[in-house]
Order: sequence, then structure tokens, then C-alpha cells
Amino acid sequence: MENRWAETYPDPLDDCVQASRLLGAEPGLVLHGGGNTSVKATVKDITGEPVEVLYVKGSGWDLATIERPGFAPLRLERLRQLVQLEELPDSRMMNELRCALLDAKAPDPSVETLMHVLLPHTSVLHSHSDAVITLTNQREPLVKEVYGDKVIVVPYVMPGFKLARVAAEIFQEQLTDEIVGVVLMNHGLFTFGDTAKEAYDRHIQLVSAAEDRIGEHSSAAEPVVVDPLTIAKIRKEIGPMIVSRHTDPATMAFVNREDLADVATRGPATPDHIIRTKRIPLIGRDIDAFRRDYKAYFAANATEGLVMLDPEPRVILDPELGMLTIGKRAKDADIARDIYRHTIKIIENAERIGTYRALSEQDLFEVEYWELEQAKLKLAGAPAEFTGEVALVTGAASGIGKACVQALKAKGSSVIGLDLSETESTADYLGVRADVTDSQAIKQAIAQGVERFGGIDMVIPSAGVFPGNTPIAELDQRIWRRTLAVNTDAIADLFTQVHPFLKLAPNGGRVVVIASKNVPAPGPGAAAYSASKAAVTQLARVAALEWAADGIRVNTVHPDAVFDTGLWTQEVLEQRAAHYGMSVGDYKRRNLLKTEVTSAGVGRLVAEMCSATFGFTTGAQVPADGGNDRVV
Repeated sequence: MENRWAETYPDPLDDCVQASRLLGAEPGLVLHGGGNTSVKATVKDITGEPVEVLYVKGSGWDLATIERPGFAPLRLERLRQLVQLEELPDSRMMNELRCALLDAKAPDPSVETLMHVLLPHTSVLHSHSDAVITLTNQREPLVKEVYGDKVIVVPYVMPGFKLARVAAEIFQEQLTDEIVGVVLMNHGLFTFGDTAKEAYDRHIQLVSAAEDRIGEHSSAAEPVVVDPLTIAKIRKEIGPMIVSRHTDPATMAFVNREDLADVATRGPATPDHIIRTKRIPLIGRDIDAFRRDYKAYFAANATEGLVMLDPEPRVILDPELGMLTIGKRAKDADIARDIYRHTIKIIENAERIGTYRALSEQDLFEVEYWELEQAKLKLAGAPAEFTGEVALVTGAASGIGKACVQALKAKGSSVIGLDLSETESTADYLGVRADVTDSQAIKQAIAQGVERFGGIDMVIPSAGVFPGNTPIAELDQRIWRRTLAVNTDAIADLFTQVHPFLKLAPNGGRVVVIASKNVPAPGPGAAAYSASKAAVTQLARVAALEWAADGIRVNTVHPDAVFDTGLWTQEVLEQRAAHYGMSVGDYKRRNLLKTEVTSAGVGRLVAEMCSATFGFTTGAQVPADGGNDRVV
């Protein structure tokens, strides 16, 4: 582990910020919110009186990006009183910590705040180092072999007040000037010092010693190509959640271990991960068996009043599929992926130097159903309507297509966006460069999207071309064929390819076709465009008839005069407005309602047509034109 300390700052809190960011930048130390840091200082309160303060990392802040406001300032005197108590429920402890804040706007203090109080040093750093957790997995003798008398070893106890009480008793007997760190079994490492640099240097030294003892090891295997429908069928069983497939060489080697069913079902590397990955992964594809086992696990450990969490797996390991990670959002599935990749490394290293072990089932259950976690779930509120669902949008890089992407994401959906132009992918958006007229490219894009998100629930064919005004007598057959190829043929092919996935959508498949006002009210000079949009509207009507039995609804939107798309430059707008003897503003509102039609408005309409509001509507054609006397 490389020491990356850059410079020392005059302000101890700035030093703590730097140390925190350095820890947070190392996935092998801190992963998705784990770990915490603190610094003690004396400040003047609003009355001018000096006050001893503990600045501790606040809840909701990531160590990799934390700033000064991310530290909760607490009165040390009050915290020292709390650690003297014999008993304190964790929910009451968190309330007392809030009451000890100097700033009401500060974030909630870390649940391990009292551990930072018990260590009398100025700076304290805590991480969930993979290497240290691997050592603790082999039990205390190996920890002592590596560190000797330089560290104190604390047995695993639930984070919170219980941990503080156990640590207080151990520290009273063992904490001396020679001690440079505290190892929490199955939980991680604390180091400390008079400065953040001293605490950080010690942290790197102790982690490096663990890495040296474990040694380097890597394994690899090639991925297996699977039909994307296989993944979609698994997602159908689980329900509307994101299912991501991972086939990196290390993962494929792990899932092909002969002893996979044994080593992977002994429990998580650290209980901190159980909320994200559940106690064990599913080995293979028998989801019903996993549910039965989870319900039995709950029944064997639950106390009166507990409500069972959902029994769906969060990690699936299979020799062909590799690893599937599952979450209500793509971000959640990604967190499960990152955590389990580290778990794989810990398991393999532990097996190489000894035997991989985990905590007891009861200990793990207490973490999964911890009162503070239960409180967080209750406060979370209802998820957005499309949470766990996946939409495919063509023409996603601009105009109405882009607006549809934004509206669907606002309702919680993950989106596969296809376009000729490059679009940047994010956690909940997969941008794929593809020509909609290239059937093979669309097939590959669908496969890529299903591997990323698990299936397809909604399809919005928005990609289209308008070839310009040309009288029929002057039609260029190449332009005619190209217009129909993009606006009609490509959608017919897309329908053929997405139907099997829409049929597997847990909440029923939905399609909203972007057609045009030119279908009910064509204009002169737009023969190719009007004919292509009329044809695709008829295609959608037939799909509505054929797919209703599969629980798929198909509707059409007919926009008109959407002037904020790339087709309409300011110059063109001015020319068209002048042709009608109008201002640009009046030209934009040249409809019955005298309103401006925007791509964002059309996008919101499309998203709503995918919602439960339209749950009993299929085969509809909805105008989005502000009202047109030729249509009405």
C-alpha cells in the first residue's frame, strides 16, 4: 500500500480532510461509504468560551470526496459522559450524539463516534482494509503473528454502543504509548496519532504488513457467451429490479471453483456488507430455493415485531453467467458488484493462507436487522414509480429522444440510449452508438443493455429523419427509401427484437412510438415523412392487437411544432415565421391553445404513458401539438 501523503496543513481539520480523502481513494481500504475519521480540537463557541470538540465524519459523506462541512462537530465533554454509561440503545445514542452537536445543520455523526472518543489521540482513522479483514478472518493468532504487541485486538461486536463498551474495557487494560492501532475482528483497522499524518502513516504501515503476509495472488478465466434472454428470465423471477452481469477474468475464475458452493456460502467478509449483498449469494439459478432458505433463516433468528426484508438475492454466482448483482437501482447493483469483487479477493486469499470463515448466523442477522438500519428503511419513503425498471430509447442523444430519457430517469428508470452520436454512460444510463437501420448493431446493443440492466420494460422508438420538403413529382427514390428505412423499417425490426424481452417485463411491457401530426394531417412536400410515420402508426396498432395477450401495451404520440429540437435553428424559425407574417414567438404558439410545445413536455407525456395512469390503455394515438384544427 503506497503512502500518498502530500502536504501538511496548519489547520488540523484540513489535515483530517486530506487523510480521509487518501483513505477513500483506495477501494481496498474504504468502499461505498465505509470507514470514518476524526480529529480533536479546541474552538471558541458563540460566547467566546473555549470548547473541546471532536470533528467526526458525518453520515452520508464519502471519504473519497469529503470536505470540512462533512465533519460533525461534537462537544467532547458530553461524549466522555456518554461512554461512562453502562447501557444505551443505539437509537438513543444517535439522539444523544445529535444533541451534542455544536451546529444543528451538521450531518449525523458516525455510529462509531464513541470509539473515536475512547482513543485519546488527536487524530483517528478507521478503514475496512481488505488485507486486515483477511487476517482477522484467520482469527486472532495470525493478527498477533503479523503485528505483535503494536496493536490491540477487539473481538467482533455490533458497531454502536455495545462496541464502545467492550472497547472501553479492553483499552483500559491494554492501551499504552506503544500501541499504534486497533484491529476489530471482521471489521477493520483503527490507527491514531498526534497528527493526521502520523495516524495515516501508521495506517499504511499496518495495511502493508498485512498485504506482505498475504502475498499477491491472481486467477483468471474467460467469460461464456449467454443468450441475453437467459438474464431477462432470471430478472422476471426476481421482479422489477436491476440485474447486472459481470464476467471479468477474476470473477469467472472464482465462479468456476470446485468448492464454490462451500466457500461462497460461509458468510460475508465483514457484516458491514450484508445490507448490500445479503448474508450469502445464490449459487446457481434456483431463486425459489434461495427465498425458502432466507425465510427459514429469518424464522430461526427473528424476535417478535421484526418485519422480514425482501427475500430476493443480491448476488448470484454461476459458472456460465459469472456474477449477477441485483439492486433496486443500477447504483445499488453496482455497489453489490464492487463489494463482492472485494469479497472474492478476501475469500481466495483467506483460503490460500488458511481457511475462510465468517461470523455466526446470529451475529449476521443482528446486523441485517439492526434497529438503526430498520429506521433508515422506514425513513427512506416510497421509491420513484419506475425504480428497478429499464427503458430503451432510440434517438436518445438529442431532441424528443433525449427528453424522453430525462423524463424516464426522473421517474426512476434506468435507460439504454441508442443513437448515431456518442452519449456518455452513467450508473443509470447506458449510451450505445448504433444505427437503427443496422439490425445486427441493434441486436448487439440490446444484448449489451440487458447485460447491464437485466431486461427491457419500456421501448421508445424516437429516432427519425425528416428529409425536407420535396413534391412527389420530384421525389428521389434513394431519399424515399432512406426515410422509410429509418422511420418504419427500423422500428419493425426493433419490435421483432424487443418483443421477447417486453414479454418478460415484471410489470408488463410498454411501447410508446414517436410518430407525427403528419399522420392525421399530412402536409404538402412531406410525402416520404408522412407515409413513413403513417406506416409506423399502423405497425403500432397491429402490435397493440398482437401483444395485448402478452401484457404489452403499445401506444403512439403525434407531436407537432416541437421547435427546440435540432431540426429548428433560429434562422429557420425566423424564415418560417416571416412566411406567415408572424413573430417567432407567435409562430411557436400557432395552435389552438396558443401554447408552446417543447421536447421536455413531450418527454413527460411519453413517460406518463408508460406509467400506471395509462395501465388500461393500448392502441391509443395521443396528439401533442397544442391543438390543430385539421386534427381536431
